[in-house]
Amino acid sequence: MTREEARHLLHQLTTSESLLRHARTVELVMEAYAGKLNQDTEKWAITGLLHDADYQLYPEHHPNIIVEKLRELGEEEIAHAISAHYTHWGVPYNTMLDKALLACDELTGFIVACAQVRPQRLEGLEPKSVTKKLGNKNFAASVDREQVRIGCELLGVDLNEHIAFIIQVLQQHQHELKLQPQAGAQV
Repeated sequence: MTREEARHLLHQLTTSESLLRHARTVELVMEAYAGKLNQDTEKWAITGLLHDADYQLYPEHHPNIIVEKLRELGEEEIAHAISAHYTHWGVPYNTMLDKALLACDELTGFIVACAQVRPQRLEGLEPKSVTKKLGNKNFAASVDREQVRIGCELLGVDLNEHIAFIIQVLQQHQHELKLQPQAGAQV
C-alpha cells in the first residue's frame, strides 16, 4: 500500500477535521520514529495515518473495520499494529511497530491538546509542562494516562525524552497542523 492509497482510504472513512489532524500528527510522529529507529518509514507512517480511520463511522466496531480492510489488502503487519493500539483489546505487542503506535497515539493527541490551550501553541512547550498536565486528570480527560505509561514502557523510552521528540516533530509541521503561535503571542 502506498501512502497515497492510505490517504484515499482514510478520506473514504473520515471527514472530521479533528480526526484527520490526529491521523496526520500520528503519521508524522510514527514516520520520524521509524527514521530514528531505522525502520520502514512508509509502513510506520501509513500505520499512524490509518490507526483511527474507522473511528468516525464505526466507533463501536473500531478498529475492526480498518483492520479487516487492511488484511484484505495484504497489509497484515499494519493491521496487527492497529489492532493492538489499545492494551485493553488484548492483542500482543510483537513488533516495534506495534509498540511504537501504542506509545505515540495517545501521547501525540495529548500534546496537541496541550498546545491548543497555549497562545504560543507548540513554541516553547516543554516536556515538564506536558507531564504536569498529564497529572491533571481533568485536562484532556479522555486521554488514557495508563496507555501513555505502558506505551513508553513497551517502546523502552523515557517519558520526558518521548514527549520532547514528539514536540520537536510537531513543531516542524506546526503551520500545516495549524499549531503555530497566535498573532501577538509571546514566544
